[in-house]
Amino acid sequence: MGVDRRTVDKYLNGFEPTKKRNRQSIIDKYYPIIEKLLSDSSEQKFYYKRILWQYLKDKHGLMCAYSTFRAYILKHDEFNRYFMKGYQQMSPKGTPRFETKAGHQAQFDWKEGINFKTKDNQIVSLNIGVLLLPYSRFVIMQVTMNKSSDVLFNLLTQAFELMGGVPNELVTDNMKTVMDQPRTERTNGQINRRFKQFADDFNFKVKPCIAGRPRTKGKVESIMKILDEIHAYQG
Repeated sequence: MGVDRRTVDKYLNGFEPTKKRNRQSIIDKYYPIIEKLLSDSSEQKFYYKRILWQYLKDKHGLMCAYSTFRAYILKHDEFNRYFMKGYQQMSPKGTPRFETKAGHQAQFDWKEGINFKTKDNQIVSLNIGVLLLPYSRFVIMQVTMNKSSDVLFNLLTQAFELMGGVPNELVTDNMKTVMDQPRTERTNGQINRRFKQFADDFNFKVKPCIAGRPRTKGKVESIMKILDEIHAYQG
């Protein structure tokens, strides 16, 4: 029969194999919460699994490693589909990576027009100014209610004071407070007069990105993705 004699003897003597138990996950009790948070009716948005995991830890006492939580989400198609939507728009491949020397460059950008719902159901529109030093990855962020020239000048001035110096060049996009005419592949654009004076006063060069190519300031763009976590705390 191809069966070991000792195995046959065990079964003849009444041996019964241990039944496999359907082990429950420690995350199972959070299933209804996750289901509600990821529903179409939820005001909160979770762009990454890690943000949802951190939110559940902060607000609902979830106690598990991120790897365990990620595996749980992947096993539940109804949850995994929610996050798969974010992978449909992949960034183009082949973008060269540039490294800069210490103190040479800073990159600035706005995370703008964030409509945030407070606990008392008030909607406020927020902007977050982000200044990044690519060499050290040192980041300064400031929340503002508008993006006027005065706000931008004040933000950059405070950032330079905090850093203890001024970079040789500042990389930005073609925001109106910086550029009167955008830089393109064919033209250098025209720097806003007030911003040009501000740059001259602090002795740094303005380096606008080519319009339509924000990956020129790729490192600060990566920081912007992290700021999407704010949508997890709507309301």
